[in-house]
Amino acid sequence: MSASSESAPPASRIAVGMSGGLDSSVVAAMLREQGHDVIGLTLHLFKEGSRCCSIEDIQRARRICDLLDIPHASINLVDEFEETIIRPFIEAYATGRTPSPCVLCNEYIKFGALQERAMQLGCSHVATGHYVRLEQRPDGWHLFRARDAKKDQSYFLHRLSQAQLARSLFPLAGWSKPEVAAYAEENKLPVSVSSKDESQDLCFLTDAGHVPFVEKYRPELRTAGAILSSSGQRLGTHEGIHRFTVGQRKGIGVAAPERLYVKALDPAENRVIVGRRDEVFSSSLDIEAMHWISGTPPPLPFACSVRVRYRHEAARCRIEPAAEGRLRARLDEPQFAVTPGQAAVLYDGDEVLGGGWIATTEGTA
Repeated sequence: MSASSESAPPASRIAVGMSGGLDSSVVAAMLREQGHDVIGLTLHLFKEGSRCCSIEDIQRARRICDLLDIPHASINLVDEFEETIIRPFIEAYATGRTPSPCVLCNEYIKFGALQERAMQLGCSHVATGHYVRLEQRPDGWHLFRARDAKKDQSYFLHRLSQAQLARSLFPLAGWSKPEVAAYAEENKLPVSVSSKDESQDLCFLTDAGHVPFVEKYRPELRTAGAILSSSGQRLGTHEGIHRFTVGQRKGIGVAAPERLYVKALDPAENRVIVGRRDEVFSSSLDIEAMHWISGTPPPLPFACSVRVRYRHEAARCRIEPAAEGRLRARLDEPQFAVTPGQAAVLYDGDEVLGGGWIATTEGTA
């Protein structure tokens, strides 16, 4: 018999990671209603003005906790966030990669440092508003997509360990977003489904995007370089490869008779290579730093599905060993804009097998 993450041992002390947004507020209210000893914990990860984990979010979460009559505490992890999330984010763009900081934040911060603090407070679990399913079976913990496919966040949680999953609760696993919003309204929680302070990826950026943020840390990256066609013809000049990502169409700064897309970035030569859309498809990708949910890799080769970005519909592939300890995913059908630096997450149906980072890709030609 499997145990669902939607329930916890009776009268457990549970910490809820609270952002002040809809999902985490509903989780706290639900667990309190079930009779648990609930503590609201909010991480202070970045300066004021970010879209989550700031002083403003702490204040919003505290107001929710006051309404629910549960204790609230903030945890300052600004230095840890700078070291484990911000610095790698900057370095990725500097080296021509497109990072996935939310994946690292979940691994090291939300299900790392936050869990450690919660355990110190005598909590048995940490609950969050993530939309993902978790089951315990005789061979360990298994991670699955959420029932609401539009809100599924399993892609961002693929690097969690068995120990982290054992201490995690995902009460919204079987809920849809409209059901969560209805619960909030029925219980008079002062949050809405359209609230801008819901947690989201790249939450530490402003509406100006990543470019000014990266240049603030590394102003020398704003260095002119060549924009080349796939055949090597110079088409224009750019102001730094950190301004581009594979698959990008808008803002390339090149006039051409046909639509052009960023095909590749060459940090060594400070070059941006562009091509037609059909030139930006990959037939295979190499994955590095692979993490398996079970803790043990399955026998190779094997067939599964891979998601190469958050909103990507998983594509069928065959996983084989590659050089330097990497894995190679040979795609049944070529995929558009497979981007180095992004996470490649492997699935068996709805179950998350694990994932790693896209290191290199091979085109269709």
